[in-house]
Amino acid sequence: MINEKTGNRLKREFIDGETEEVVERDQQVKGFETGTGDYIMIDPEEVAAVVPDSDKMLEAEAFIACGKIDDVYFDKPYYLVPVDDDASEAFTAIRDALANTDATAVARTVLFRRIRTVLIRPHGKGLIATTLNFEYEVKSSKEAFKGVKKVKVEGEMLDLAKHIIDTKKGEFDPAKTDDRYETALAALVKAKAEGKSLPKPKPIKVSKPNDLLKALRESAGAGSGSSKKPKAANANSEKKKTTRAKTKTTSKSEHKKAS
Repeated sequence: MINEKTGNRLKREFIDGETEEVVERDQQVKGFETGTGDYIMIDPEEVAAVVPDSDKMLEAEAFIACGKIDDVYFDKPYYLVPVDDDASEAFTAIRDALANTDATAVARTVLFRRIRTVLIRPHGKGLIATTLNFEYEVKSSKEAFKGVKKVKVEGEMLDLAKHIIDTKKGEFDPAKTDDRYETALAALVKAKAEGKSLPKPKPIKVSKPNDLLKALRESAGAGSGSSKKPKAANANSEKKKTTRAKTKTTSKSEHKKAS
């Protein structure tokens, strides 16, 4: 944060809510409100005394089949490697056993002074431990989707949607993902530093909800006035043509054998 008038950086200060005096850092403590205006002050050293220290141990509690945990609980992944050569044999045994049984391990460990549940899975030559969000941190999907109406979609709209998916199938490449915000911000800073005009982003054309069928037709390559269906919808007719061709070929070969 910068002072617009002077160009100087701002510094943050904490002000007493009643006296309006600046409170220095060594006088700042955490407190938990037990009632209106009543607080229990807790010193950082007291917190450190009751929070468990990390012993760098992962305690496996259960082994479950892959895919049994909803990925909405996934938080951050961490690579796991052996601490030394002596641990490599046990590490490899656990990794290969998980891979061969298609299982994952649910374990607990201390990370940043908090006991966290992690999901351990084999990954290449090592393991990945993904921290799991606590239940209270994840909003219920039933609650999130309770306003979604049940709508049955069929006919041309569904065929077009399937066709677009089939024609645009690919593979995920992290190198091709880009952070458009960071790119735009870097371009903005560079332009202002060089005294150039600010870059203007290209306008994004958004289809109206009631024009979904028209948008699907355009994406599938069929114009809004075209009555042609996507190739995916004509799969049966293509199959019939192939069957006929094979039948004709077989007839010719049998005729030659007979002669």
